[in-house]
Amino acid sequence: MDDLVFMDAEIRPNRSLSQRGFVVLISVLTVLNCASAAIFLSMGAVFVPMFLGLDLVAIVVAFLVSFAAAKQIERVLVTDRQVQVFRETPTWRKLMWESPTAFTRVTLLTEDDHAIDLRLALSGKEAPVARALSPSERAEFAKALEGAIYSARRARF
Repeated sequence: MDDLVFMDAEIRPNRSLSQRGFVVLISVLTVLNCASAAIFLSMGAVFVPMFLGLDLVAIVVAFLVSFAAAKQIERVLVTDRQVQVFRETPTWRKLMWESPTAFTRVTLLTEDDHAIDLRLALSGKEAPVARALSPSERAEFAKALEGAIYSARRARF
């Protein structure tokens, strides 16, 4: 018998720069670094262009790491039997949390009317959820998650 699904949410981090924007940014930075390197070479500063190149490589690596992190998806699945949280990328999927729906609690930590942290709790164990969301989105997600768990409990018993 299949479980009834009350929530199947997919949380993706916000990607602030498109692939095209990344290419344009790196192109502009490369041109500026080459111009700066030419000026410093003409003044006799031989080692400055190497540091400018290292600077550009560090920026490229930082953006590539950011793009790889943006591919990670968090999936929250609430059925009448259990609550599951998965972390997924295009190459792997890992179960981060699993608990029976009847005993799972949603804990939302707020500070100055901002949702700071959202966690699932069971028997003293906790797991963070929806860290990629903004505070207002996290508060809305907490309400939707509590509603889905409540509906799942009602359907089960």
